[in-house]
Amino acid sequence: MGLVQSFYKNITLKIMLSLFFAVSFQSLNAQNLKGITNVRDTSYATVSAFKKTVKDFPNTTIVSKMHFDFVKQKNDVVYCSYGKRKMKLDVFFDVNAKKKQTAVIIIHGGGWRSGNRQQHHPMAQKLASLGYVCFTPEYRLSTEALFPAAIYDLKAAIRWVRENANQYNIDPNKIVALGFSAGGELAAFMATTGNMPLFEGAVTNSDSLSQVNAVVDIDGTLSFVHSESSEGDDSKKISAGTYWFGYSKKENPKLWETASPLSYVSAATPPTLFINSSVARMHAGRDDYRKVLNENGIYSEVHEFENSPHSFCLFNPWFDPTIQYIDSFLTKVFTKF
Repeated sequence: MGLVQSFYKNITLKIMLSLFFAVSFQSLNAQNLKGITNVRDTSYATVSAFKKTVKDFPNTTIVSKMHFDFVKQKNDVVYCSYGKRKMKLDVFFDVNAKKKQTAVIIIHGGGWRSGNRQQHHPMAQKLASLGYVCFTPEYRLSTEALFPAAIYDLKAAIRWVRENANQYNIDPNKIVALGFSAGGELAAFMATTGNMPLFEGAVTNSDSLSQVNAVVDIDGTLSFVHSESSEGDDSKKISAGTYWFGYSKKENPKLWETASPLSYVSAATPPTLFINSSVARMHAGRDDYRKVLNENGIYSEVHEFENSPHSFCLFNPWFDPTIQYIDSFLTKVFTKF
């Protein structure tokens, strides 16, 4: 907490004010709410991603559903509510575990608009079989609510996991945010803004903290405004970012900067693992992010699969080595550092 508190004390008033106005959506242009349809967007799913991927990678196969006799799965556990809207997650854990385990919160991708938590059930099952307690939370997508609603949801999920650490035999000092694609960006955002009042949302009946102790970013951008990022191109269709923010990058660039994990990486950021495809734009800002980590003596790793598709972690032959990278990294950071 000392590093986090120091970070807040040292951040300038000018930056805090600019962030406040950006998050408060104070812009000369009216925020576009047309993307809030309250109709589920199913455009990004494992099967559809597979059909697209296999055209260029014919040896690709979908990871089969997994089952381990000693891994229990609890579905549709409510972690917070907004009136009648109940936010749910699924839990995967080893029923025979004796010692306190590391918790891994797995955040799905889909451009902050599509995708679903069931896409990462195989990963949750596999990691649970290796001794992790895994959680796959839903979060409000841009069809339902705009930024920063998803941030508030995931912060609530982290606090819920920490509050329920004893029930699931978790070490509350070993909580990991892991995400793929849009989920990777969100995982990095969790890591860089832990306990930051601006992004906590409505905290009710909770004394728990939202900080995480490690992060795994699987092909998630680190910045929406970095020169390496191509997010925000609305020339052919409305981009995922524009839908999520309700503003184009041109209309409210400060908001796009505000939603970028790179804006907050600091001495308080936990150890970070980057697992990437060969699609460079999907890890925009990564090297600059790592530079800050290195300057502050914070451990990080990068593993990049050559000639690989963006959705690699959902498919063979990349699934098993992805799991190995995650397990090796978490074992290292929670025993060595």
